[in-house]
Amino acid sequence: MSDSKVYFTNLRAKPSLNLLKKLELLVKKAGIDTIDFDHKIVAIKIHFGEPGNMAYLRPNYAAQIVKVLKSKGAIPFLTDCNTLYYGSRSNAPNHLEAAFENGYNPMVTGCPVIIADGIKGTDFREIELNTENCASAKIGTAVVESDILISMNHFKGHEMTGFGGALKNIGMGCASVGGKLFLHSSSSPKIYEENCTACKVCEKNCNYGAIKVGKDKIAHINYEICTGCGQCIAVCQYDSARVVWENASELVNKRIAEYVSAVLRNKPSFHINFIMDVSPDCDCYGFNDYPLVPNIGMAASFDPVALDQACADMVVTAPALAGSKICDNHDHGDLSGKDKFSLTHPDTTWQSGLEHAEKIGLGSRKYELIEI
Repeated sequence: MSDSKVYFTNLRAKPSLNLLKKLELLVKKAGIDTIDFDHKIVAIKIHFGEPGNMAYLRPNYAAQIVKVLKSKGAIPFLTDCNTLYYGSRSNAPNHLEAAFENGYNPMVTGCPVIIADGIKGTDFREIELNTENCASAKIGTAVVESDILISMNHFKGHEMTGFGGALKNIGMGCASVGGKLFLHSSSSPKIYEENCTACKVCEKNCNYGAIKVGKDKIAHINYEICTGCGQCIAVCQYDSARVVWENASELVNKRIAEYVSAVLRNKPSFHINFIMDVSPDCDCYGFNDYPLVPNIGMAASFDPVALDQACADMVVTAPALAGSKICDNHDHGDLSGKDKFSLTHPDTTWQSGLEHAEKIGLGSRKYELIEI
């Protein structure tokens, strides 16, 4: 079996070839034109960025990809699913406002923005898996119903998975709120009593009757019948119903890989990683710390496993930026060739996700890097 092809371009530019033109050249060299886009509905999976975070991908890149797709007859839309935690992207109205604030709106990108799992994160399709770690996957309906998926991924560190790239953006990002609950935790939701207002919204929206507001004016969960669907977390507006964070990085990464297999099943896909502003943590925070390494470039492939592996290798090879979090913790020269992600988040095991993704047939960790 031949190595998967990963195409790469650096960020050097000139008057006749700016970064947007380089992006278009990259995806065409990588073979995006071989997909039949004519009259196909294309989900462009992207992270819109939490307001206040400035490391998220600029919408100009998405607009360029939209132009490429439309030139092939595609019907594209930008999409993401609601967040599990309480914040500005935990429901569709606020999520859309956040996306628009960060420039992801039809006037800039040339296509609609659709929140894939609906108003409150409960619009999903359950896809049977019966894999090692997942019986099924709860995936946002708009993603499932699309004909083709294109992922545009900000490649950066992540406090739970080590780094976030194509696999993280697809597997976690396309999961509904209930799916995210499963991916993050092996336990059911928990009620933080100090925040509960006894509004009974969670009680009214629980499909299993597992949550009731008691005489003490506090919501209580009956764990004997709770399914861990995450509905109470999705509808709670007071940050009282929350996920319990207790899974190890390895298990989360394996589950994410299995969710990716559900998203991409019987669906053409193509993936682009942007190795720039490689912040230590996820774009879900309302801030971004100083990058770990200098900006590196853009990479694209049909194989999300090879793509993430290649990008991780490039970050490992790169020198660390002086003044970054990694240098604060590890003052040992430029750290070239050192695992930046493990040094930044020592409790994470990012390799486990790639290893498991390869094991279940999502792609190959062996790649041929083709520079253009």
